Amino acid sequence: MVRVLKWLLGLAVVLILASLLAIWYVGAWNLVFPNRSHDTVAPTLPAELASPAVLVFSKTNGFRHTEGIEGGARLLRELAANRGWGLFHTENGAVFNREDLQRFDAVVFLNASGDMLNEDQEQVFQAWMEAGGGWLGIHAAGDSSHADWRWYRDNLVGADFTAHIMGPQFQFADVILENLQHPVLSGLPETFQHEEEWYSWEKSPRVEGFNILATIDEESYTPVAKLFGGETDLRMGDHPVVWSNCVGKGRSLYATMGHRADAFEQPQVRQIILNGLLWLTGPPGRDCAQQ
Repeated sequence: MVRVLKWLLGLAVVLILASLLAIWYVGAWNLVFPNRSHDTVAPTLPAELASPAVLVFSKTNGFRHTEGIEGGARLLRELAANRGWGLFHTENGAVFNREDLQRFDAVVFLNASGDMLNEDQEQVFQAWMEAGGGWLGIHAAGDSSHADWRWYRDNLVGADFTAHIMGPQFQFADVILENLQHPVLSGLPETFQHEEEWYSWEKSPRVEGFNILATIDEESYTPVAKLFGGETDLRMGDHPVVWSNCVGKGRSLYATMGHRADAFEQPQVRQIILNGLLWLTGPPGRDCAQQ
């Protein structure tokens, strides 16, 4: 009997460890064990940064898209090298201080998620944006893990995340461009297909005045979430996937593509990110509202 109990205890320990490893591997550790830690010591920036300079931020106190972060970082390094841009990639939120942030022309939230910054860091970022900064949010930068930061939701996302498709989780859908004169859409076909873990929101950010650049055709994929035997309809009708906004003197751009690394190998997604950074780091004085 004792031997059986020891065996069962050992099996239970193995199963618990395997479950914890699986949670960590899929990126859900901070969902099961919520993390609200904030960095207080800033990273050391390079003495010299080429101009324009891009800060890539991928801190994850929420779900961690490990593959998407790695694939996105590769693309951003490639674009920076080809264009002669300065680039610094960090997961240290203490970089959001007045002195360091002033060295950058654009900030990319690369699948950054959760409660990433303390109140002082949030205020520094908000002031930097409103004074003329540029922000590019990729995939998880628009999910529900940022809901407590109201300024972020209202100015950068403009919509309340509901869920992403499941069953299957990744599907091809037709992406349809709007506002074709916008520089972010330069060189892109009017429609293209992309495979993604498509997000849905309660309402389109169009209703809050955001500039919609691309939507998806909900007839071209199955916009439902199938989970634990239930099914949730994720149709929005007006279903944007790329949009921009004017934030004071600054400019923001959000794109839902980027869960997996292969999203950043798709030519149209690469073009959107390149065009977006060119737009965000462009010379001051351009009228954001007219684009």
